[in-house]
Amino acid sequence: MARRLVVYTRTTQCPYWDRSKLFLDANKVPYHMLNIEMDPAAAQRLQHWLGSLTVPTMVIAEENSLEPFYPPAPLADDQSAHGVDRGTMFSEPSDRRLEIFLRRHGIMK
Repeated sequence: MARRLVVYTRTTQCPYWDRSKLFLDANKVPYHMLNIEMDPAAAQRLQHWLGSLTVPTMVIAEENSLEPFYPPAPLADDQSAHGVDRGTMFSEPSDRRLEIFLRRHGIMK
């Protein structure tokens, strides 16, 4: 089944999202964006997965889903999600690590 990139973000200014959005748009990477400030269900999912509302969080999902196509690797009890590639989920990645993540999943050629 085809997979897609789902990006959890927010309306308020976020330098990590600004940078990631520039990268995605410059590389013509398609993505489905969910704003956690306007979508309470999206915020709930993010809170469940991360224990926080860290954005941007990139998720590799099946084409018609908003959730990871397999469960992301767990975080340690007090570990921040910042910059941690969890397999199908990545929060606040650098451009280089985002590129590696997207290529690994076939989202970016």
